[in-house]
Amino acid sequence: MWRFLTAPFRAIWWLIDGLRRVLANLLLLLVVLLIAMAWWLSRAPDIADGSVLFLAPEGRLVEAATPPAPADLLQGGRGVGEVVLDDVLTAIRRAATDSRIRALVIETDRLGPAPVTKLAAIRDAIAAFKTSGKPVIARARRFNQAQYYLATAADEVVMAPDGYVLLQGLARYDTYYKRALDHLGVRVQVFRAGKYKSFVEPYTRSDMSPEDRAVTRELLDAVWGQLRADVAAARKITPAAVDDFVIDYRGLLAAAGGDTAQMAKRQGLVDTLMDDNAWAAYLQSRFALAPALVSPNRVDVGPYLAATDDWLPQDGGTVAVLTAQGAIVDGDGPPGTVGGDAIVTLLQALRDDARVRAVVVRIDSPGGSAFASEQIRLALQALRDAGKPVVASMSSVAASGGYWIATGADEIWAAPLTLTGSIGVFGLFPDISEPMQRLGLDVDGVATAPLAGALDPRRPLSDDAIAALQMGVDHTYASFLKRVAESRNMSLEAADAVAQGRVWTGSEAKARGLVDQLGGLDQAVAAAARLAGLTTYHRVDAEMPLPLRLQLLQHVMPELSGGASGGLAGQWLSQIRQDALELLSWNDPDQRYAHCQCVPLAP
Repeated sequence: MWRFLTAPFRAIWWLIDGLRRVLANLLLLLVVLLIAMAWWLSRAPDIADGSVLFLAPEGRLVEAATPPAPADLLQGGRGVGEVVLDDVLTAIRRAATDSRIRALVIETDRLGPAPVTKLAAIRDAIAAFKTSGKPVIARARRFNQAQYYLATAADEVVMAPDGYVLLQGLARYDTYYKRALDHLGVRVQVFRAGKYKSFVEPYTRSDMSPEDRAVTRELLDAVWGQLRADVAAARKITPAAVDDFVIDYRGLLAAAGGDTAQMAKRQGLVDTLMDDNAWAAYLQSRFALAPALVSPNRVDVGPYLAATDDWLPQDGGTVAVLTAQGAIVDGDGPPGTVGGDAIVTLLQALRDDARVRAVVVRIDSPGGSAFASEQIRLALQALRDAGKPVVASMSSVAASGGYWIATGADEIWAAPLTLTGSIGVFGLFPDISEPMQRLGLDVDGVATAPLAGALDPRRPLSDDAIAALQMGVDHTYASFLKRVAESRNMSLEAADAVAQGRVWTGSEAKARGLVDQLGGLDQAVAAAARLAGLTTYHRVDAEMPLPLRLQLLQHVMPELSGGASGGLAGQWLSQIRQDALELLSWNDPDQRYAHCQCVPLAP
């Protein structure tokens, strides 16, 4: 009787259990299929004779891809995509000597924010490629300034008939918060060492200081002069013609009847106007490329690198390259920052690895925590003490804390337009006692000593606290100067003369003894090999491995790991998010920062 009553429930349970097993097996099968599909899609293609290498970057140019968080992968990417500079340079360099590659085509429509130093590095690689005698053609529907600067490295520049070339010059505008803070009753206490240390000014002024204005104008003029000269030389026009296009845009456009494409062609900025159909037909007739993205003779940078991995030299000593990209923070740091503890751990592993003969630290950072910067410098010094040469290679920005790190190297290399220097220190402390008073919120209590509870933003800073904080900043600045003087073999007075928070280009820094040589990452790696006494060498990239769960997510869902380039609004929102996250990551234990207000100059 009892078994008869429970039989229906047992049948239901068996059904549920069976469905559970079926669904679990189906899910496992789906995961296996996705992994197999990812492997199939990522396998190295065969490069056919007569192939054309397409350089079509999607997103912003970076030194190293930002490791994604699990939430970023599951939400469908990280917003603005990223293009690793070294991947682009390596592909162009290999293609120059690859007999299967007959030409290089540059398509810039999806190129995002790009610092001028990174664009200049690609242009140099393209110039070297052109010595092989292979043609280089650039095409876009329209060009912004960064995209056009890259495109001018080509033999021929093609644009859509309804496109435009937007050359605007360079500018830097900051937001100043003092009036808003005054209105709210928030007082920001500033402690700084360095006449030109302008990072704190948005909190203490409503406009740009004369010192910051003068230095910024010099930087912008220097960079624009180089950009203008590069464009003029590439297009075989005069620098004055480039200036006319920028300054008299309205008049030239009126003369062209409002046709921006014809105006650009008349001024010699582009060679040919082709719509999408005409462009596809041109590629088919000249390079036998089928009018489709899957043309067998078309190869993109990623697949080309995968197909030529066997070109990597395996003999000789090892030179390790470690990339320090982003704001410098204490601890491990979130993705996109230079975590002091994480970098030190990696440097210690390189010191103890007998295979590594030399190290290059590639710096792309405006600085940050003074404490973390010093810990990284000490780890670099430990490498040198172990007999392994260290070379600092500066990318777009290696300023303030970024330069502090570089003082731990045997040699410092920079690009001509790298922003560096900014040798200064500051501290910020918000005082919200007045807004709390307005709200009727009172703070009271007791302390055992004058400085106990002194760093409470609900209470004004005491005179003792103000004096202590300023003395701490002055001491950190003195330590910074000492590191610079010892590293650069100059007196403290000479170091102070080029410090004071002043920002220099790489060329200016070299002239003032802050940089040893001008050159890119390849030259820095060669210098490290030379210092290690290596006649043959190969390079490896030193990086922290992703956690297993992220590796699985990237393999299972590879399309989610890159991110879309997005439009102007998407790029702007992504930058705001990045700036906010950087500010929240500031965690120096002494609240002392060697951080530069400078941002990578982008054309």
